[in-house]
Amino acid sequence: MNIAIVGCGYVADPYMETLHYHANLTLLGVADLQRERADILANYYKTSVYDSTEALMADPAVQIVVNLTEPKNHHRVNMMALNAGKHLYCEKPLGMNLDEAREVLALAEEKGLMVSGAPCSVLSETAQTLWKAVEDGAIGKPRIVYAELDDNPIYRMHPEGWKNARGIRWPYLNEYETGCTLEHSGYYLTWLCSIFGPAQSISSFSSCVVPDKTDLPLNPANTPDLAIACIVFASGVVARLTCSIVGTYDHRIQMVGDEGVLTANECWHYAAPVYLERFSQLSLNARKLRSVRGSNWLKWVFGVGGKQQKLVTKPLSQYPDRIREFKNKERGMLGLLVKMLSKRELVSMDFFRGVAELAEAIENKRRCHLPADFVLHVNELALAMQTAGETSEPYKLTTTFEPVRPLQRTLDSQQKYGGDSRNLLASLIEKMIERLHKH
Repeated sequence: MNIAIVGCGYVADPYMETLHYHANLTLLGVADLQRERADILANYYKTSVYDSTEALMADPAVQIVVNLTEPKNHHRVNMMALNAGKHLYCEKPLGMNLDEAREVLALAEEKGLMVSGAPCSVLSETAQTLWKAVEDGAIGKPRIVYAELDDNPIYRMHPEGWKNARGIRWPYLNEYETGCTLEHSGYYLTWLCSIFGPAQSISSFSSCVVPDKTDLPLNPANTPDLAIACIVFASGVVARLTCSIVGTYDHRIQMVGDEGVLTANECWHYAAPVYLERFSQLSLNARKLRSVRGSNWLKWVFGVGGKQQKLVTKPLSQYPDRIREFKNKERGMLGLLVKMLSKRELVSMDFFRGVAELAEAIENKRRCHLPADFVLHVNELALAMQTAGETSEPYKLTTTFEPVRPLQRTLDSQQKYGGDSRNLLASLIEKMIERLHKH
């Protein structure tokens, strides 16, 4: 399916780096308000440049517009694409306020067009493995979720010097102004809504706890850099989500049910390991011991933390990327090593996976896995988190969505969960641990 990109800033690179994974997508060209940025991107990734956004929209061959502009421009470009008869995939957020997002959906429905949007990490092997385990009853009835999206005190990390391979600087001022919650909370909100369904209410706290992150002027100057939310889902699950650029890096998630707990430590790596602990009296008692909590070996002995699960599908091979980077003469050997290390240790996401899935849905005339009503609901949750302030009341959601399902290959996968996490040695000393637990 033919696609075109509007917006050639910093975020365009992680998209372009994963385009080669998706044979069903053909990039016709790119456009940007700054022609120089479009030229640099097109030259670097060997594609074409449109003279303007209007020219891109007027191209009858373009079927999907991928909107990678700054958040403040999302609504304008979204409406342009739909009015031009194009299907739409938008970077987060869909709208800077709920009215903008609703307008996009209304126009798409009027035009008979599909809308989807980032983040698409719920399509990752990690998220799908968690989803499959919950659906298979691996933890029994799910009760609570704790999710962390702390991204370090980035104002202490000299973000003004960050730039990508094309020399495009990370727009840190825009990040401060837009807010880390609108930018990042969707990574886990999409997982939570996919797995547990629509939210009913959200109780949030948000604050700008570091107003002096930069000496440069910000507009607005007090966008929250911390948000904490408790979300009640119609299914009965309660989730607590923290999002900040103040706390040290922590992307853990744990889903707790009556019979066990699922954990993962990252949402920005599509093949992050998933662990399942099936509760036993032994593991529940042992985890209270300081020595057990401080020793990986003792955790294994007593079944605390569980066992790593096989991912539902094999992750995409990184070797084509590594070969391509090795051939990149512009990067240099040091740049190559840094890039390869980053892909292994830091962010490893297939940004174009959501676009490819949308294209498949259009071609097969089916509902996509990140449909418009779902994206709107996630947008409302993110806005409720960010705008809550320090004295907010519980907020009742005004949007909902038809339930979404895991990918078919996830449903088709065969997973083995086993019984509880005990081993022979642990079984022998279970009674002793139980006695220690009694006061």
